[in-house]
Amino acid sequence: MTDLVTRAAPARAGALRRAAPALLGYAAVRALGLLALFLWSAARDKSAYTLLTARWDALWYVRVAELGYGYEVRLANGDVHSNLAFFPLLPWLERLVAAVSPLSYADGGFLVSLLASLAAAWGIFAVADHVYGRRAGVCAVLLWAVLPVGIVQSMAYSESLFTALAAWTLHAVLTGRWVTAGTLALAAGLTRPVGTAVVAAVWAAAIASLLTERRETAAGQGHVCEAGSAPGPAHLRARRVLGMALAPLGTAGYVLWVGHRTGDGPLGYLDVQAGWRNGFDGGYAFARFVAAKFSSFPSALAGAALILAVASVVWLYAVGVRQRQPLPLLVYSGVVTALALCASSYFGSKPRLLMPAFPLLLPLALALARQRTRRSAWVLGVAAVIGAGYGAFWLNGSGPP
Repeated sequence: MTDLVTRAAPARAGALRRAAPALLGYAAVRALGLLALFLWSAARDKSAYTLLTARWDALWYVRVAELGYGYEVRLANGDVHSNLAFFPLLPWLERLVAAVSPLSYADGGFLVSLLASLAAAWGIFAVADHVYGRRAGVCAVLLWAVLPVGIVQSMAYSESLFTALAAWTLHAVLTGRWVTAGTLALAAGLTRPVGTAVVAAVWAAAIASLLTERRETAAGQGHVCEAGSAPGPAHLRARRVLGMALAPLGTAGYVLWVGHRTGDGPLGYLDVQAGWRNGFDGGYAFARFVAAKFSSFPSALAGAALILAVASVVWLYAVGVRQRQPLPLLVYSGVVTALALCASSYFGSKPRLLMPAFPLLLPLALALARQRTRRSAWVLGVAAVIGAGYGAFWLNGSGPP
């Protein structure tokens, strides 16, 4: 595992020019996915825009933006689906867009997701470029774009917004900008429950940096300063501590507010999630779900595919460890993966929940970057076509819950 080595980030204009090929490629892949969705939906006499902005979780975010918190649905089996389960940053932004423009809340969600997906692509490029170089950065962005569930990046969901905040938090950590990292982590914590992964990455990197500084001081090698900065160790230490203090405020603030509102104390948010049949059981429910697939031959194929998919995710993480990915990337992707695979939530949503764990794609991006450009382009092009077709089929079928 690599030590946390920071160096200054490039100037913004230069960084945008450097990222331009990745962003243009990302936009092309997403445009292909949207075109496939609109054509498929038209053939089935459905509205693609409705599928993107007014179905499943998107409806819940709109209700929060429109009505505030307190809306709930009581099901026949006694379960209570409360909109308190949905973190507030996306609905806040939807409300802001509607307040300053003629767009509706749903339109605002789509616009926020569109812009956030580009910001996420840029952030993923910045992280991969920082660690492995420009070609790997471009490949990482395109791999994220061509994921089979990549169409979610264009939906009025919070995945794109969260991934953008997480990616830029990690980049801020890697470049030694601790206050920026803490502020972005705070915002990520207001976006999704998995914001705890971003907080863990900031804290792990900060503690590792502190321990490294102490070791080098004890060895008489002096203090480690951030690249491109002149302040002494006390200033650096203060910014690091401030970043650590800011990072958990988003998640903790919302969870504590929900507990106060429900009257159930600090664990009130867990009770809200339990109403949705969501919880953390170490993967027991998921394992039972997979095992049940082997009760008959046709479903056994699906069970085998699920096992292969989970094994692939674990393998990619292990490869990242062997390739000595920076500590904050490993912590972040490890926590996201654990929360996705070990939750007792709806199992069809697990690929979507794993989508923000983009560091898992870095070993594949590095392998593609070492290939000839024509071969890499062919692989990514085929994956883009398959992903576009699957996304159109998926949203017109069961879709993401």
